[in-house]
Amino acid sequence: MGGLRIRIRKAAREDVPGLRTLIEASVRELQAQDYTVAQMEGALETVFGVDSQLVEDGTYFVAEVRTLSADEGEKKAEWMIAGCGGWSKRKTLYGGDGWTGREDTLLDPHRDAAKIRAFFVHPTWARQGIGSRILEACEMAASAAGFERYEMGATLTGVKLFGVKGYVAIEKIEVPLKIGLSLPVIRMEKRP
Repeated sequence: MGGLRIRIRKAAREDVPGLRTLIEASVRELQAQDYTVAQMEGALETVFGVDSQLVEDGTYFVAEVRTLSADEGEKKAEWMIAGCGGWSKRKTLYGGDGWTGREDTLLDPHRDAAKIRAFFVHPTWARQGIGSRILEACEMAASAAGFERYEMGATLTGVKLFGVKGYVAIEKIEVPLKIGLSLPVIRMEKRP
């Protein structure tokens, strides 16, 4: 990681506007090799986005990186949000606030898998361990809440990271978008 300082914290309501901007940048740049422009834009309208329920539940995290900025000729260290992601104790597998297929019923940790959700990294900070650190925080928190396994609806872009982290592809899902398009995602599972 070349000395990159990363800290993970729970997301707060006041982070939401900045997270929306980060998610849009992440999708448009990092997912461009896996999805068409129409799919990305359609998904940003409905599927991708901040899930306020995760923020309210305290299960959505942000990764901040330490940066240096010049303030009146003086260097000042600041923390800026570089990525986000979470886990859920609810049935919804994917989708932000704009997604109509939500199921907010609580899961049983002894029977159900925790849902790993809504991972996005700003393109500036891609491939520097941000997603891995958020995933680790999510798995630890879900495990502390009694969950013994995890599942997700991974984007084609995310499959690469999650596969390396022990997640196994279970099935391909075609998420319906507006204008007759669909977004292929892969349902993945991990059993620790």
